[in-house]
Amino acid sequence: MKIEVLIMAKTGKKNKVIIVGGGFAGIQLAQRLNTHLFDVLLIDKSNHHQFQPLFYQVATSQIEPSSISFPFRHILKNKSNVLIRMAELTKVHPDKNKISTTIGDFEYDYLVIAIGCKTNFFGNERISLNAFTLKTTYDAIKIRNHILQTFENIASSKDGNVDGLRNLVIVGGGATGVELAGAFAEIKKHVLPKDYPRIDFSKFNIVLVEGSKNTLSNMSHKAQKASQNYLRKMGVTLHMETFVTDYDGNTLVLSNGKNIASKTVIWAAGVVSNQIEGFPPEVFTRGNRILVDRINRVLGSENIFAVGDIAYMETPKYPKGHPQVANVAINQAKNLAKNLKKIIRRREPIDYLYKDLGSMATVGRNKAVVDLPFIRFKGYFAWFIWMSLHLMLILSVRNKLIIFINWAWTYVTKDTALRLILTETDKSNPK
Repeated sequence: MKIEVLIMAKTGKKNKVIIVGGGFAGIQLAQRLNTHLFDVLLIDKSNHHQFQPLFYQVATSQIEPSSISFPFRHILKNKSNVLIRMAELTKVHPDKNKISTTIGDFEYDYLVIAIGCKTNFFGNERISLNAFTLKTTYDAIKIRNHILQTFENIASSKDGNVDGLRNLVIVGGGATGVELAGAFAEIKKHVLPKDYPRIDFSKFNIVLVEGSKNTLSNMSHKAQKASQNYLRKMGVTLHMETFVTDYDGNTLVLSNGKNIASKTVIWAAGVVSNQIEGFPPEVFTRGNRILVDRINRVLGSENIFAVGDIAYMETPKYPKGHPQVANVAINQAKNLAKNLKKIIRRREPIDYLYKDLGSMATVGRNKAVVDLPFIRFKGYFAWFIWMSLHLMLILSVRNKLIIFINWAWTYVTKDTALRLILTETDKSNPK
């Protein structure tokens, strides 16, 4: 404490840090930056932190959006040195130590870019216009609304022309795609037939399209095979080593020559970093990620840093960059908080070292796969570990309790009461 006070006395002011992005990395950094040394401005286009690993449960009506969405002002209410502004970054001016946003310009002593990634459509604009994405809480709500409305449309159809409504297609066999497919397969079997007893759900198809040979390509061979076996037993149709070449909102065209009539295509086939104006081209590498050194400092800069999914750091163990997962983002932010303190004290910063704690994915009730550094397993125990870890990562005790109660209720009853279609009222009819 005395050292911090002395530094403030000599400089006359705190160092101003701007953090752009309130994801896992941005929130961790804002919480950990020393109150006596730094004034922090957190900028995000939303007013809340979003717990991405459980978006699929909102989309499948298993938990409410508020359970995984946390207002920044509530999270940081005890951080007197943190200001929050709802805006979008438009340009960085490294030579002026300034950024431009949709609400004006802001100057900084240190800038931290933590804006994460967006969905990658690999240049296919028509697919981007017609497919659903799952990168925000709002995306999850849109999918939930659409799916429930789809069954209302099937139930009320009089001409029987519902082929496009009966096929739900998920593109991408990573954790998001697998978890979505498994969750939809479960509600198709246990939940929706009770709500819509006159619909023949044997004719409702859940299709997963993956470009590689296996689902969960970043996990072990055992996990890949287990996830595929789980999905097939649950009735999911798998198209492996297959790419989507076009989708116009009605027909999905596959590289294997097949077409699928579908009004519901959810794109989970990859991510690309958000583009930032103001940096030279050599700062960016594949996937639009920003090149950083071992302390997350942007290439060619002294006071600009990038953390989380958008940062590309090469190390001997990870010569092609770190995986874009929450654990990397959180720990890079923790390390940077320590290093910014060291930098202003003119001490040697600490290189970031990623410790891989493993990976996991759930496919459904009592079905999950876990890869740990020392053991790999599947089934009920893996599912229990998956639930426990995700509950630990939820930010508030209240939300942990709400989610746990929802999960327990769903486990016992195989049902939820969260199937609400929340859309804007028709303004043309005042009634």
